[in-house]
Amino acid sequence: MKLDEFTIGQVFQTKSLKLTKEDIMRFAGEFDPQYMHLDEEKANQGKFDGIIASGIHTLAISFKLWVEEGFYGEDVIAGTRMNNIKFIKPVYPEDELHLNVEVIDKKATKDETGILTVSLSTFNDRDEKVFEGDLSVLIKR
Repeated sequence: MKLDEFTIGQVFQTKSLKLTKEDIMRFAGEFDPQYMHLDEEKANQGKFDGIIASGIHTLAISFKLWVEEGFYGEDVIAGTRMNNIKFIKPVYPEDELHLNVEVIDKKATKDETGILTVSLSTFNDRDEKVFEGDLSVLIKR
């Protein structure tokens, strides 16, 4: 979809994705090697009573699920910013995540492009919000 096809207030829902402990540990081993993501014994003694996903992993999954819906298609040019990032609740192995995505702003630029901003709200399969953030992209008009 091009910028002009989106409307402020428009809401989309994504498909879901289930995380395994192996997924969490593989991501953390490469990108966020902290004990709460990798060391079961220490994680079991910590605040969250077990292994949890990295917040960065949750953000990456949220982005993936939104992009895979295909609304940007080949009209997107580049991401421009992320704001208001909040990691609200921990994500555990076997949690199944999905998003509600709301168009919150759109601005045409001088050329044939514009900035589209959406609010990402990620929920687990218990319908608890685990993540939120705003994503802006440069997109064709």
